[in-house]
Amino acid sequence: MILIGIDPGTATTGFGVVEKRGDRVCFVDCGTFETPPDLDAPARLKMIYEDFNTLLDKYRPDGVATERLFFTNNVTTGIPVGRALGVILLTLAQRGLPWAEYTPTQVKSAVVGVGRAEKKQVQFMVTRLLGLNATPKPDDAADALAIAICHAHSLPLTAAVRRGVRG
Repeated sequence: MILIGIDPGTATTGFGVVEKRGDRVCFVDCGTFETPPDLDAPARLKMIYEDFNTLLDKYRPDGVATERLFFTNNVTTGIPVGRALGVILLTLAQRGLPWAEYTPTQVKSAVVGVGRAEKKQVQFMVTRLLGLNATPKPDDAADALAIAICHAHSLPLTAAVRRGVRG
């Protein structure tokens, strides 16, 4: 099962691709989509749309997950992130792909075991869990891999809950 984690942003959108094989989560790919700052918002969003479609065509994922957006101090910086997330969600809807979202605490708990883990701890565990020789760079790619790992670990529980709800 191929799963993609996305860390959305207008300037940089991180992606992490993993494969779930039984109880194991294996690294497939990671990186970023980057847009030039001199482009206007519609052009940047179009680039994200095109890059994301290319990624989906390449890996044909079974599901995609993102981190839930929280705006604490500066809502203005969250608006471009929300726009990028909207493009991601529209693309998933067009393709009929399942989507999940997780809070930062859920992602940290799934990867580190502690919901208040520091970024360095998350990066260290992503590297260890996926058997990588080095921490994925840039941070947006490592964050996206953490989201993908969280999604992979959450799938069995989600499936069990759905079975229980349906009777």
